Parts: sequence; structure tokens; C-alpha cells
Amino acid sequence: MIRFLASFAARLGRLGRLTRLGLHILAGALTILLLFPLLTSAERERRVVAWARGLLAIVRVRVRVRGRPPAVRGEGALIVANHVSWLDIHVLHSLLPTRFVSKAEVRDWPLIGWMAARAGTLYLERAKKSDARRVNAEMARLLQAGECLALFPEGTTTDGTRLLPFYSSLFEPAVQAGARVWPAAIRYLTPDGGINRAAAYHDDVSLWQSLRRILAQDAILAEVSFLPPIAAAGLNRRQLAALAHQAIHAALAADGRDSQPETSARPRAAGP
Repeated sequence: MIRFLASFAARLGRLGRLTRLGLHILAGALTILLLFPLLTSAERERRVVAWARGLLAIVRVRVRVRGRPPAVRGEGALIVANHVSWLDIHVLHSLLPTRFVSKAEVRDWPLIGWMAARAGTLYLERAKKSDARRVNAEMARLLQAGECLALFPEGTTTDGTRLLPFYSSLFEPAVQAGARVWPAAIRYLTPDGGINRAAAYHDDVSLWQSLRRILAQDAILAEVSFLPPIAAAGLNRRQLAALAHQAIHAALAADGRDSQPETSARPRAAGP
């Protein structure tokens, strides 16, 4: 009987958090629809950061930062991070305002895709070389204007125990703009410091299944390590990608994670 009551209470708690999450998403959508046209760019960014922090609080994700994140204005900065979960975007957004480069499929996610677009996400049709040129040109323009951008150069998520090769094509705008590349290592941990695989969103897991796994956790620690920036001057995109890959791999391996790279950075015509 005690076990049944404990299980029932846990389910009730997850239902409550799911309800709060739904209301939080709805509130964010209404803010974008009704208030964003009236707000300054700085105020919109502030609200995006606050919304991301609110979402993480609902799903019980606490963020710990190592190192120094880039300035968000005045100098072009390209954050490149390993990709574990759909939470990654919200974790980074909770720390600083940045515009993400994402695969076009995310645009089709109900409501979330629209919200991300209105928050400044750049969508890329990976199968179209012309779209890669378009996105690269827009990224270079934004970096030259001193904006902060972020992308996940693995092109897909993992279970959090390995680091895939990097696609180098979207490092080209940093070369063109003379911007700095900021590698960032993301890990999701359990309270005892182990890798929390429940946070991972990969393989055939649906978004709903991933959300249920996350809500079943009592707590998740998201650790973000901002590593020393890499100046693009004198480097090509493949060299930049390789250096960023090496830095992130070293940071993850230093924390005891098995993250052996399959190869060094690989060039590709298009990829997020």
C-alpha cells in the first residue's frame, strides 16, 4: 500500500509539472505574439533568458557554469557545443542571449518551432547547398555586427557518453567575420556526479518520451564548461572545427567521461 501511494504521489507530481510546463509554453507564445513587437531587442533577449530559466526550474534542471561565457554584444562570438538533449538550447539560453543555428526540422515542431524562429533561430535545410550558403552569409553578417551565435557541430544528439565528429561547414562564417569560436562542453549529471542518460534525446526516442524521462528525475544537473576562445584569424574552417573538437573532447575526458572521438573534424557541405 505504501509503495502504491508513493507511486501515485510521484505520478501526480509529474502531472503537476507537466501542467505547469504547458502553461509556461503557452505564456511564452503569448508573450512573443503580443509583446515582442512592442519591445526593444534587449528586452526581448531578457525575456527569452528568463523564460528559459523558468522552463528549467519546472523540469528541475539546475545549471552549473565553469569558465567564462562570451560577451553577447560588441564582438562576434560563435559558441559551439556538444549536443545531448533538446534541453541544451534552453540551458545555454538561460545563461546568455544568443541566436541558434538549427536544422529546419525543428521549425515543424508544434508551437516550439514557431517560438524558436521568433526568438531569432536560424533554420538550415541541410540537404540544400544553396541554403547552407544563405545561412552562412547571414551568420557572417551577424558575427560582423558583433552578435553571439550558437550551434551544435555534431549535427545530431548523442547519449552523452561520446563526442561525434564535427561538421566544419558552419565554421566558415567565423573565418569570414574574423570572429572568435567559443567551445562549450555540456554534461548532464545525477546528484552523485554520474552521467544522467535520462536527459539525453537521441536515437528513436520521441520528444514526448524524452520529456517523460526528464520529468521522472528528482533533479538533473546541467554542467556547462566554457573553454578558452579560439581566434579565427589565420585558420580555415577545418582547422577551427578540429581545434574546437579537441578542446571539447579534452574537457569531457578530463571529467572522467568516455568521449573518444571517432575521427577529427570532417568537412561537409551542410550541417547544423
